[in-house]
Amino acid sequence: MKNLILAAIFLAIGVQAQAQKVYRTSYKSQADKVVYVTKYKSQADLIVYETKYQSEAKPYSGIWYWTDYKSQADWEVYFTKYKSQADLVIYFTKYKSQAGFQ
Repeated sequence: MKNLILAAIFLAIGVQAQAQKVYRTSYKSQADKVVYVTKYKSQADLIVYETKYQSEAKPYSGIWYWTDYKSQADWEVYFTKYKSQADLVIYFTKYKSQAGFQ
């Protein structure tokens, strides 16, 4: 039973983290997730590393590749100025090894 619960939790988190090819939208209504960027790593739900290479953006990694076209993206995000409006709080890191859920 415990393994079943852990599997369900992993799948729920995995659905959120699955998309790594990301497109920034200008409209909140078009976004899959509303994102707030925090200055503090300890406040983040997800630590994000931005890569220049699409091949590095793997599911469940926290490594994001920004696409130029909405049709190429797995995930559309809208950045909000207010933490209370966000579905996901992220922190951008300079180090690939830090990427992922906290």
